[in-house]
Amino acid sequence: MAALWLAPSLSAQTPPTYAERLGFPRGKKVVIFHVDDAGMSHDSNLGVQQALQGGVATSTSVMMPCGWVPEFFGMARANPRWDVGVHLTLTSEWPAYRWQPLAGTAVPGLLDAQGSFYRSVPEVVAHASPQEVETELRAQIARFRAFGAEPSHLDSHMGTLFMEKFLPVYLKVGKESKIPVMFPGGHATLVAAGRPDLVGPMTRAIGEDLWKSGMPVVDDIFADTYGWTPSAGADEKAIQAFKTKKYIEALQKVKPGLTVVINHCTRPSDTFARISDSGPTRLGDLLAMLDPELRRYIEQEGIILTNWSELAQRRKSRP
Repeated sequence: MAALWLAPSLSAQTPPTYAERLGFPRGKKVVIFHVDDAGMSHDSNLGVQQALQGGVATSTSVMMPCGWVPEFFGMARANPRWDVGVHLTLTSEWPAYRWQPLAGTAVPGLLDAQGSFYRSVPEVVAHASPQEVETELRAQIARFRAFGAEPSHLDSHMGTLFMEKFLPVYLKVGKESKIPVMFPGGHATLVAAGRPDLVGPMTRAIGEDLWKSGMPVVDDIFADTYGWTPSAGADEKAIQAFKTKKYIEALQKVKPGLTVVINHCTRPSDTFARISDSGPTRLGDLLAMLDPELRRYIEQEGIILTNWSELAQRRKSRP
């Protein structure tokens, strides 16, 4: 299935990064450590809380159709400086723990035979219309706002909204709602390296369109952390060492500019194992975010940490 994005076109002169255009120093690596899946489970909420309060994580986003959303917003109200967006959700991937569209029967193309979202991105693309997707996205944003909060940004669970069929809806909803959207509109180096099949000529044009609409734009996204699986039976110390090493290696590959590094910090309990077998890698993300070694590396290399709220404020002051 084709997608509209990514990767830069070559030119004789390297254009300024969006980090520079937002006022960050030229040549600096500026990073958002972003935690996906807030609200999915109690264990996910604990992981987000610990990563934001005691670690280097700087941002998170909430899966609004999920059952533990009210608990998360209770945590967020107690931490008003948290940077929180909407993790726009159109899939329900786990066998024994499912969630449904907030728009219900108004979006039949998003409903599988059990009345939940489909489990995979290709199934959503095959069955749902852009109009149904737009209805559901707006319902998820409305529920977020019903908790008395304003999203710092929008992003996409499992990347469904980056598919060619749905990307225009994602961009439209963000612009009309005046909420920044996560999209790699700059050099997109790491995205292109990981998914060369997604490379196309539209990246820069989309980035410029978002910029002209008054939104901040990121240069790159790194989402490979979910695949960093610790060895079976590894204890927490070994998991932390493994994951921290992987994050440092990833930061070495990050190019100057503004990069979102996605993770899934979770404090998994025995119950989480009934949801997913991804507990060890999610725990590793959390332990890495809390690791003083990772913080030291960031400081030593002069990497600047930021979040979507800061980007929005900087964008307001830029032409």
